[in-house]
Amino acid sequence: MLNVHNLSVSFGGEYLFEEISFRLNGGNRVGLVGKNGAGKSTLLKLLNKDMPLDTGVIAVEKDIKIGFLRQDIDFVEGRSVLEEAYQAFEEIKALELKLDEINHQLAERTDYESDSYSQLIVDLSDITHHYEILGGYNYQGETEKILQGLGFKREDFDKKTETFSGGWRMRIELAKLLLQTNDVLLLDEPTNHLDIESIIWFEQFLNNYTGGVVIVSHDKMFLDNVTNRTIEISLGRIYDYNKPYTEYLVLRNEIKQQQVNAQKNQEKEIQQAERLIEKFRAKSTKASMAQSLIKKLDKIERIEVDEDDNSVMSLRFPISVTPGKVVVEIEELSKAYGDNLVLNDINLLIERDSKTAFVGQNGQGKSTLAKIIVGELEHDGHLKLGHNVQIGYFAQNQAEYLDGNKTILDTMIDAANEKNRSKVRDILGSFLFRGDEVDKYVKVLSGGERNRLALAKMLLQPFNVLVMDEPTNHLDIKSKNVLKQACLNFEGTLILVSHDRDFLQGLTNKVYEFKDQKIREYLGDVDYYLEQRKVEDFRAIEKKQAVTVKKEKPKTTNSFQDQKKLKSLKNQLSSVESKISTLEKEIKEIDHNLSVDYDATIAKPNFFDTYQAKKKKLETLMENWETLTIDIDNLE
Repeated sequence: MLNVHNLSVSFGGEYLFEEISFRLNGGNRVGLVGKNGAGKSTLLKLLNKDMPLDTGVIAVEKDIKIGFLRQDIDFVEGRSVLEEAYQAFEEIKALELKLDEINHQLAERTDYESDSYSQLIVDLSDITHHYEILGGYNYQGETEKILQGLGFKREDFDKKTETFSGGWRMRIELAKLLLQTNDVLLLDEPTNHLDIESIIWFEQFLNNYTGGVVIVSHDKMFLDNVTNRTIEISLGRIYDYNKPYTEYLVLRNEIKQQQVNAQKNQEKEIQQAERLIEKFRAKSTKASMAQSLIKKLDKIERIEVDEDDNSVMSLRFPISVTPGKVVVEIEELSKAYGDNLVLNDINLLIERDSKTAFVGQNGQGKSTLAKIIVGELEHDGHLKLGHNVQIGYFAQNQAEYLDGNKTILDTMIDAANEKNRSKVRDILGSFLFRGDEVDKYVKVLSGGERNRLALAKMLLQPFNVLVMDEPTNHLDIKSKNVLKQACLNFEGTLILVSHDRDFLQGLTNKVYEFKDQKIREYLGDVDYYLEQRKVEDFRAIEKKQAVTVKKEKPKTTNSFQDQKKLKSLKNQLSSVESKISTLEKEIKEIDHNLSVDYDATIAKPNFFDTYQAKKKKLETLMENWETLTIDIDNLE
C-alpha cells in the first residue's frame, strides 16, 4: 500500500530521522512511538504529503486513499454537527446537488419530446445509479451511528460546532475520517479527547478495519489493544517489530541485551588478537602471522549496541507558604449547565498535604469540580478555601492558553517576574528546550512539547495546592514518569483528575469516584479503589456497568414495552424493505426499457408522472427505512 525508502528530514541542520525505510501493508496497525519532538507527527505529515521531504521516496499504490487526523483542526463556523460530519461525503453531496437540479428542471419543463429532455432522463438514471452505489441512501444513518459511538447524543446533532470544546470538535473530525472510504488511516493522538466508553468503541472499530493504520499515541493500553506492530523513532533511527507496544519493549530489551553480550565477547576476541599481534610483531618468524591477524581485525564488523534516547525533563514544583489545616471545604455544592445537573449536594473536605484523585466517566463532573475549586466556574452551595491557600492549576486544555505567535522564550519571559526572569533559560533547559530551540514559535510545537512548556510556566509561580486536570495528555511515556515523580515529591496538597491508571498508581492516598451527580470516597490509592470495585482497571468498570444494565433491564416494565416496540418496528422494517425491493425492480425495469426503446416507453399514458411518483415514493421509503433502522439499533 505504502512504501518508505531512505527517508531523511532535518530541521536547522539536525536530522529528525535519517535514511529510514519501512513498508505499510493492509491489516498493519502500527503504533508509532518515541519521545516528544522525535518526529512522530512530522512523519505522519510526510506520509500525507503535507510537507516536503529532504531525501528519499514515499511510494503510494495507485488509487490508495489516505485519511489524516491532525492534532490541530479548523472548522467552518455555522455548520451543525451533522452538517460538518456530512462533509466526509463530498461526492455524494455533489451528486445530491445534481439530482436536485435535474428534478427541478424536469418539474418545470414541458418539452417532453425534445432531445435535451430525454438526456435529462438518462442523466437522472445514471446519477441515481451512481448515487446508490456510493451509499447515498445509507450515509445519513451511518453518520449518526458513528457520532453516537464517539459519545454524541441525538440532541447534539443540530447544535453548531463552534459551541463545542476543542476536544469535541476533534471527535467530529474523527467521525468524518471514519466515515470516509480510506485505505490508510494516519491518527495523531486520537484518544486524547475520548472518554473510556468512546475509546472502547474506537478500539473495536480499528480492530475490524481492514486497511493500514499508523497511530501516534502515549496510551499504552490503547496501543496494546489495537496495534500489531510497533515503530519507535529514537535518535534519528527507527526500530520496527511486528509486536504491540508492551511486547515490543520486552523484545527490544532482549535484543539490546544480546547486542551487549555479543559486543563483550567480540571485545574479548579483539583484545586477545591485539595481544598476540604485539607479541608476534617483534619476532621475525611470527611477523607473517601478526600481519594476518591485523588483516583479520580490519575485516571485523564491530558490533554496536542500539543507543537509547534517555533525555528527560527535570521537574520539581515550587512550594510557597504553609496553608491552614483545611485547604478546601465544600458544603451542599451543586452545578448545572442549563437543564443538565452535573453535581448535586456535594460535601467535601480536603486537608493540607493530602493527595487526592478524581476518577469516573467523562461528563460526571470531575473537571467541573476542579474548575469550581480554582474559581473558574460559578456554582450553588458553599465553597471555602483555607488560610494562605495558593493554587497552581493545570487545565485539561492548558496548551490552548499558549499564544502560538510567541516564541518559547518570550512565552516564559512574559510569565516571569523580576526575581526569576534570569532563570528562564535554565528552566527551559530542564524541560529539554535548549539552545536555538527556545526561539521556536509555539504554533510549530507538538502537543507534548506544548504541554512541557505549560508545565515549565508553572515553575515561575510558587503554590501550595496543585490541581491538575488530565496532565498526561500528549506527554510521552518517559515524561509521564517524570511528572509522576514530581507529584510524588510535591510537599503541598495535590488534586488530580485522570483516567490513567499507570500514572495514578501509588500517587494518591484518597480517591473520589464521580457518578450520577454524587461523589464516593475511597481511603487509598487507585489500586485500592479498583480492588474495592472488584475490577482491574477503569475500562473494566465501564464494561461491568454495561453488562449490569443489560442483565437488569429485562426485569423492568420498560424492558417489556421496549421488546414489544422492537417487534413492531422490525415488522414495519420488513414491510418497508419489501416495498423498496419491489419499487427498485419496477424503476430498474423502466430504466431498462428507456435504454432499449425510448420512444415506445415514453408513449405510455402519464409515463413521466408515474415515473417521478415511483422515484419520490422510493425516496420516502428509504427515509422511513433509515429512521426505523436507527430506532431499532437504539432499542437493541
